[in-house]
Amino acid sequence: MKVHEYQGRQLLADAGIPVPPGSVITDAGDAAATYERVVSEAGLGPGGLAVVKAQVHAGGRGKAGFVKLVRSAKEATDAATFMLSNRMVSVQTGPEGLDVNTLLIAAGVDIAKEYYLAITTDRATRRNVLIASSEGGVEIEQVAHDNPDAIIKEPIHPLLGLQPCQARRVAFDLGFTGKQVNQAVAIMLALTKLYAARDCSLAEINPLIVTPPSDGFPDGRVLAIDAKFNFDDNALFRQKDVKAMFD
Repeated sequence: MKVHEYQGRQLLADAGIPVPPGSVITDAGDAAATYERVVSEAGLGPGGLAVVKAQVHAGGRGKAGFVKLVRSAKEATDAATFMLSNRMVSVQTGPEGLDVNTLLIAAGVDIAKEYYLAITTDRATRRNVLIASSEGGVEIEQVAHDNPDAIIKEPIHPLLGLQPCQARRVAFDLGFTGKQVNQAVAIMLALTKLYAARDCSLAEINPLIVTPPSDGFPDGRVLAIDAKFNFDDNALFRQKDVKAMFD
């Protein structure tokens, strides 16, 4: 079973993994107020950057025009009106497209560096594995094809889980420095616990980003921007709140 991006972001936030402020709407009339609230929560001033994203179970949203950067309440309303009144057609939907009923409006962030982080099952070793790369923001399959050495795989012990020393080694190998290291380690450990607790078959953050230095964060902040989760269908009987997310 899969869930939408906004639901994945909420799972991350509930696990203590930092994500930028965001909110969901189903009516274009709510876009202006939601935009203003989201940019305010992010500490952005007038004209702050936000992104409006269609919530559908298909890729290719950006190329189809269903991911829009906005800098005003009017732009947010215009984007929401377009998305909620048109079917999204992409290479993954076929020519018939998909109805869009839900939108995520999230605060934009400045990005200094993008990473990839995921946990899934390695069928060859019959263990869960942490997969990480310093080349985030693109499909991991593309990285595996173009630059396989950029992918790090760290096995997770079935009883002990991912150990802090493993997470620190991965953080250093990815190039995290200074206070970024502890932030990245905390996210890896939290994602590992979330994966196990929710009976996931995939828990992916892409991209995991570092922001430029700012007040209070001289080394930048490590944030999860986009999330993808798949769940073990055979375990949904004990994950009733996750099952309720299905649409």
